[in-house]
Amino acid sequence: MYWFQKGADVSRVVDDEGYPTYSSMEQETVEHSVMKKFRDFEDFSDIEPEILIQRERHVSYLLRGLVRLSKSYECLDASRPWLCYWIVHSLALLDEPIPDELKSRICKFLAKCQSSTGGFGGGPDQIAHLAPTYAAVNCLCTLATEEAYAVINRERLLEFLWRMRQKDGSFTMHDGGEADTRSVYCAVSAVTLCGLTDNLGELFTDSPQWLVGCQTFEGGMGGCHGAEAHGGYTFCGYAALVILGHSKLIDSDRLLRWVVNRQMTLEGGFQGRTNKLVDGCYSFWQAGLLPLLHNTLSQEGGVEGKLIDAKHGWLYEQEALQHYLLLCCQNSFGGLIDKPGKSPDYYHTCYGLSGLSTAQHCPDGGIVNIGPKVNQLVTTHPAFNVVNGAVAKAIAHFKKVPFDG
Repeated sequence: MYWFQKGADVSRVVDDEGYPTYSSMEQETVEHSVMKKFRDFEDFSDIEPEILIQRERHVSYLLRGLVRLSKSYECLDASRPWLCYWIVHSLALLDEPIPDELKSRICKFLAKCQSSTGGFGGGPDQIAHLAPTYAAVNCLCTLATEEAYAVINRERLLEFLWRMRQKDGSFTMHDGGEADTRSVYCAVSAVTLCGLTDNLGELFTDSPQWLVGCQTFEGGMGGCHGAEAHGGYTFCGYAALVILGHSKLIDSDRLLRWVVNRQMTLEGGFQGRTNKLVDGCYSFWQAGLLPLLHNTLSQEGGVEGKLIDAKHGWLYEQEALQHYLLLCCQNSFGGLIDKPGKSPDYYHTCYGLSGLSTAQHCPDGGIVNIGPKVNQLVTTHPAFNVVNGAVAKAIAHFKKVPFDG
């Protein structure tokens, strides 16, 4: 039943080779806090034998956030479309309907965030930025109502994306802003979901080559050329290549070796970079990358000459990740957390649930689900991180809507 070894001696799990550092001591602290969670479950398994997702508590936590946020969220005033997306997507994963009146309120708010020059800002009257543009498009496509689709001004969106495009194939996040793998991904994702795919070839000329240049000697991808490999940037860069149909340009074997080594041996969750701590959000940024990579490697003939069988899952320990998320990352009052001892937030709730969904659904359509069936979440699309049904519905809708751009 357990992916971890029952009764194992965890007095010293991390091997610092006799030279403790701040990093090794932090790692040891986390490992012991995680093992305490595992042991607590083991000790009380006669009372509560099943690992359960606290569905009702998470739903209550999420719905509260759609109506009112605490003062602690003031620091995210420039990320308000993200908050809408994180919460709406989390509810979709939990298969929890949102009341029509509340859906309409979200649409009206996001409409206020849309810039007259195209794209969406982090809040009303804020400058257009590719990150909240991605979040707003994802949120509106997840709501999947006529009102939601109508919010997106596709002509102005395309004009905004052309302004952000750079000669080398990269994109800036906003006028005069930074260019990195996130910006290319946000642009590619928004174009695809909004049915603007006739522009993919011209708009993203040289983008695949620029993205490939972000792969590092480790195998992962950095935010730009010469930067350190990082889980979030790697997902964005590789997902953009997949959507553009150029995933085979990258060194897939090195990428696979890097990402599978980011799953922590004891915790079961993923770290974002080499020598960093486990973090619940990388349950999607890292594990969500593997279904995409699985498909590429299958097309290339496998790994080191060995064919990939669909029954093998996503090339990582899916049950181990589920154990980490369900035993270590659920807050007792609702919401998911980074690691034991942290507080819940909507970001980690979104990407924790997204990673859980990815870990449950296998390439052959089978299910790997620890605990009862109630734990099973809706399938999310690994390239967009929008539930599959909403992706299909959005693409079908915009295909029918005339576009003059």
